[in-house]
Amino acid sequence: MKFSDKKSIIGMIHVQALPGTPNHKMSLEEIADLAVMEAKQYETAQVDAIIIENMHDVPYMKGQVGPEITAGMTVVAKAVREAVCLPLGIQILAGANKEALAVAKAANLDFIRAEGFVFGHVADEGYIDSCAGELMRYRKMIGADKVKVFTDIKKKHSSHAITSDVDIVETAHAAEFFLSDGIIVTGSSTGKAVDIRELDALKDTVRKPILIGSGITVDNISEYWDYANAFIVGSHFKKSGYWMNPISNERLFVFMNQVDLLRSR
Repeated sequence: MKFSDKKSIIGMIHVQALPGTPNHKMSLEEIADLAVMEAKQYETAQVDAIIIENMHDVPYMKGQVGPEITAGMTVVAKAVREAVCLPLGIQILAGANKEALAVAKAANLDFIRAEGFVFGHVADEGYIDSCAGELMRYRKMIGADKVKVFTDIKKKHSSHAITSDVDIVETAHAAEFFLSDGIIVTGSSTGKAVDIRELDALKDTVRKPILIGSGITVDNISEYWDYANAFIVGSHFKKSGYWMNPISNERLFVFMNQVDLLRSR
């Protein structure tokens, strides 16, 4: 996936709970059909890319998932890939980055979102260790070099006390040095806005594309517009702005109209 001067909007699909997880209810075919429907909503609204994520699979496993999740996400990813022509990515929670790469390779996806890439941190799943060395070797091993690896730094839903003496700029530079294809910056949790001071610190020091990974809304995107190459938006597109709800076409089109205005400045 390449970024242009127009900035990219990446719509998030929260895949319904997969087989083997506590909240699983729908058949895999129904889960895939719902993901395809949402992907087509995004395509109609002219978002620039889509990412799928197994966010309904709470509570999340740490650092890996079972073969049933990898298989389920492959089925969903292939269905979405066949339905729309937009760039498509995947994240598998929590920190199941090798599995995400495997799915991306199998389903011909364009990128993954990886957490725990550099430095360790404490997430709600427990301690997440860094994975860059193993992950990038795995990408080479399976011939997935064309799959971009966009990496969270100082990520949401986590404590970074153990790396409190390493600031966000140093963390971003470490990710770049370890071959990240793009740096993702988030707020403290899903739907929470990013600290603009962190973006200001990163703006002129990071060579890789910067993606904002949480908290973007129609009301604040203008504030963040000049700080990032892409914006991953999920919760704001849902009815009442709540991530578990269906996508609201009204919220989606109002948001994209605002994006068109920003692009025309």
